Amino acid sequence: MKASIINSYGDVDVFELAEIAKPELKPGHVLVRVAATSVNTVDTMIRQMGEALPLSPALPAVLGMDFAGTIEAIGDGVTNFAVGDEVYGCAGGLADLQGTLAEYILADARLIARKPKNLSMKEAAAIPLVGITAFEGLIRAGAHAGQTVLVHGGAGGVGHIALQLASYLGADVYATATGADKLALVEKLGATPIDYIQEPVADYVAKHTNGVGFDVVFDSVGGANMENSFQASRLNGQVASTVSLVEMDLSTAHFKGLSLHVVFMLIPMLHDVQREVHGEILAKLAEIAEAGKLTPVIDEPSFTLAQVGQAHARLASGQSKGKVVIEI
Repeated sequence: MKASIINSYGDVDVFELAEIAKPELKPGHVLVRVAATSVNTVDTMIRQMGEALPLSPALPAVLGMDFAGTIEAIGDGVTNFAVGDEVYGCAGGLADLQGTLAEYILADARLIARKPKNLSMKEAAAIPLVGITAFEGLIRAGAHAGQTVLVHGGAGGVGHIALQLASYLGADVYATATGADKLALVEKLGATPIDYIQEPVADYVAKHTNGVGFDVVFDSVGGANMENSFQASRLNGQVASTVSLVEMDLSTAHFKGLSLHVVFMLIPMLHDVQREVHGEILAKLAEIAEAGKLTPVIDEPSFTLAQVGQAHARLASGQSKGKVVIEI
């Protein structure tokens, strides 16, 4: 089968097309013909950092975690899927799991669900990693109807899904972004846009919460922005972070009595623990999408298997909106 592989870690030019063996079927798994995959920040981190990142696969490697495609074969013990089912999931691209930048992937059946019927393969491939991340963060933070929810990075991969899910849960949703197009996207998706360049935290907290702070802050930016999340939270508030790789003073969180929820959705894949939870979340996300409450945003342009490096460069540029997608 055709695949985009890397023989070394480094810049976006490390990808090369190759013919590799099709995965062999095994119990509890399904063989999926991949139609599309999407690029996540963690994919670029693996490509750049290599062995410095504990979850990186051994070389040569096929990267890529998300996919949408069609089941071509069923392994022993799999009873809830059939050949011909259109499915989506996040099931490879790290440790010893072959990634999705290939014509086929062998996916643990616990990590997948049926593709939302009203979405294209490209749209479905954009959801899994960011959708599971957003869902886990909001649920762990206890987001519910009547609350104020602030999403940092509202036009990004995780953020644009998180704001839609927060709205689905009944919250009053706000999201940070900058630039007219990204602010417009945030508003189109149902959140009140906040230009973080033009408005300091204290100003938008005063404007939108009468100075009380937001009930839930979902931070998909991380780094130095974590302090902004703490500043924007109400007393005894909830902060969910997807990027907590930072050393910082937690004094603000302490004196405000904040609860911090760190979301690292790769744990089930890495440690083979509670993988079925991801399948359940994906099924729920499909239900929400089919109800018209969740629409992934696909960045333009789309890329092919021969253009994976360009797709990685597009995500790294900071210019993309929603998800960068690769058609296989």
